Amino acid sequence: MFRLTRYIEALRTPGSVPPPARPPGPVVIWNLIRRCNLACKHCYATSADIDFAGELSGAEIDTVMDDLRAFGVPVLILSGGEPLMHPEIHRIACRARDMGFFVGLSTNGTLIDESNVATIAETGFDYVGISLDGLGETHDRFRKRRGAFDESVHALRLCRDAGIKVGVRFTLAEENAHDLPGLLQLVADEDIDKFYLSHLNYAGRGNRNRRGDAVHRRTRWAMDLLFRHCLADLAAGRRRDYVTGNNDADAVYLLHWAERRFPADAVAGLRRLLRAWGGNASGSDVANIDNLGNVHPDTFWWQHNLGNVRERPFSAIWSDDSEPMLAALRRRPRPLEGRCGACAHRDICGGNTRTRAWQLTGNLWAEDPGCYLDDTEIGLPAVEEALS
Repeated sequence: MFRLTRYIEALRTPGSVPPPARPPGPVVIWNLIRRCNLACKHCYATSADIDFAGELSGAEIDTVMDDLRAFGVPVLILSGGEPLMHPEIHRIACRARDMGFFVGLSTNGTLIDESNVATIAETGFDYVGISLDGLGETHDRFRKRRGAFDESVHALRLCRDAGIKVGVRFTLAEENAHDLPGLLQLVADEDIDKFYLSHLNYAGRGNRNRRGDAVHRRTRWAMDLLFRHCLADLAAGRRRDYVTGNNDADAVYLLHWAERRFPADAVAGLRRLLRAWGGNASGSDVANIDNLGNVHPDTFWWQHNLGNVRERPFSAIWSDDSEPMLAALRRRPRPLEGRCGACAHRDICGGNTRTRAWQLTGNLWAEDPGCYLDDTEIGLPAVEEALS
């Protein structure tokens, strides 16, 4: 996850933002349940509105939480499916909060209404992220449910009014990119705390729909738009969080954007912060537990199981450097190939997400097809120079 607001603030006031601290344990995104009341086009969990057999019981979830806390995990993001369909979601979240976790809820928002928003507020989630895939008809088409957009926006307002920190989560694709300006305006008009732009990752239904991935020029346009909104909010004294995910090339693109707009000392400070951040953290600072208790390097690696919490504690699974995929993802520097291997900014992006390369080529270290930087931006000679 790339915390854009943090780094643009560092450009505006050099020296004000400390280097990111290494967390004591990984952030764990936990798919408590696979059932969902929607069937979204880009769902990495390939959820459906049915019960899935073999999911962890409440007692098993408690045991895992005890192990996670003892292991130093600081953050639990409770996800699904639709986590609000889990019969014990509020008990689990309250217990996690009382144990000292930062507790997030990742929801489609359609199940939040006047009947339960007070309970959600009392549960004490540190953050509630509600997914929107565009405005009106675009969102409803992605979510395959008429009226889903209105329900989710209603949930945003209810959470905001209940004092819950709430944000919009948006997955960029070619067929919904045109709604990004409107979504950003919605976030501003409704005074929403956070906007998270996720680049499409090739997993689950997102893999089957990858032909809809935003072309590189459109991705650059989207990032420029996000940078401008973030900078304008900061200049106006509005502390809204802008965050991106699943494309660590965003950090390098920000660096080039900053070079054209900020003094050299501010850019040098940003470069140091980005190197300390280090880019892709799959398999090291980010982990995933699915509804069956299988552990994955992140949420987009469901095709690879590292182990199961019913058989070994998460702490033992995550500490096992003999596991080939974990050992590979934790290599620094990574033995990248193609454009990624030749890139001058490997120390910033860390080779980006490896899922897209793996899905397209079967080679973990192939260049990431989602990198939207041109050759000059990654330190390669321009095409004209190379041919001269």
